[in-house]
Amino acid sequence: MSESIRQKRRSIFKVNLLGIGSGLLIFFTLCAFVTAIALILLFLFHGFSNTIIDYGRIIAGIALFENPFLWAGILLIYMSSAYLDFNSKVIGVIFCLVPIVHFAVLVLILKVSIREYRNEKMRLALQETGAETDVCDTRYPILLIHGIFFRDSQALSYWGRIPYYLEKNGAKIFYGDHESCENVEKSAEDIAARIKEIVETTGCEKVNIIAHSKGGLDVKYAVAKMGIEKHVASITTISTPHYGCEYADYFLGLIPSKAKPVLSYIANSIFKRLGDRNPDVLSAVEELTVERCLELNRETSDFDFKANGIYTQSFGSGLRYGRSGILPLDLFYRVVDRFDGPNDGLVGLASFRWGENYTLLDNGRRRGISHGDMIDITRDKVPGFDVCSFYIDLASNLRCRGL
Repeated sequence: MSESIRQKRRSIFKVNLLGIGSGLLIFFTLCAFVTAIALILLFLFHGFSNTIIDYGRIIAGIALFENPFLWAGILLIYMSSAYLDFNSKVIGVIFCLVPIVHFAVLVLILKVSIREYRNEKMRLALQETGAETDVCDTRYPILLIHGIFFRDSQALSYWGRIPYYLEKNGAKIFYGDHESCENVEKSAEDIAARIKEIVETTGCEKVNIIAHSKGGLDVKYAVAKMGIEKHVASITTISTPHYGCEYADYFLGLIPSKAKPVLSYIANSIFKRLGDRNPDVLSAVEELTVERCLELNRETSDFDFKANGIYTQSFGSGLRYGRSGILPLDLFYRVVDRFDGPNDGLVGLASFRWGENYTLLDNGRRRGISHGDMIDITRDKVPGFDVCSFYIDLASNLRCRGL
């Protein structure tokens, strides 16, 4: 069975779960509303002729009947919804335990779940009619380069749903397959070797690179220093700290020199168990400091990307305030804000700009768009920002440029 068929079946299954869950919550809400009216009328007509114990028995009996519908509905919706983020789900569980208040919470949950159900049903219907196109069928394949602390894993995709929708719309996708924790130079060597491998095995001549976070630093260095410029058509960096992160300088400076070898050994042992061949966590993190990023910029400044026929562009985003993102980025936001100002939860906005064109994405909502939202790492629906559509548009624009 092909991956596209499996993905389609998973989508249909999740939509069905969402529909069933929404139906159960609607049933519970109607029953609870009717029950509340009935209890009010009972009290008005009979007053205190019934004891508190009698009312308690009635309410307990009703709760035993209705509550399974409530929690089954919530469970199904939480399992299948991409529109409800983690924070909303936690708040929903807590306030659903509070009488009266739970009505307002259920209305909000249903409002989101019903909208998502309708949208997903429409999307699946469009797929059935062949609505997918070749808008992402770029001249050269797309190479996705991940950031620090992650690997290209089939079990837990760094890029979420993005590759699936790019391929559904005609894109040819490859991955960097490089280590998660190496310094820029070593990562650049791995990426350069990967690009040569792709070109040799497919005959594609060039690749379009899309790199996230530290991956953008690795790619810049690889193209400028590793002699692969003739195999690169474009570079797109997303949420990359081109000018470093001041908080990285600060916190690394707090580590005593004598403690660094011990911490490095522990961290490297962990990432070695996770699959890296020769991790160097401390060196990888040091590459994110302001001092090191400026040094990397100087080392690559003599290379003219445009003169070598390479189109370059960058994208960034930002959260609005602390707690507007998901854990742990909402916690980091305050720390980063103290050192780097407005940020996406990990990188300051002032560090994103690079290349011929720069775009700061703004969804116009209170939540904003986080570092993780830009790669669909949580699979959550961000209000005002469809990450899969963003990448489809990105690939489509590369196609229009003849790349």
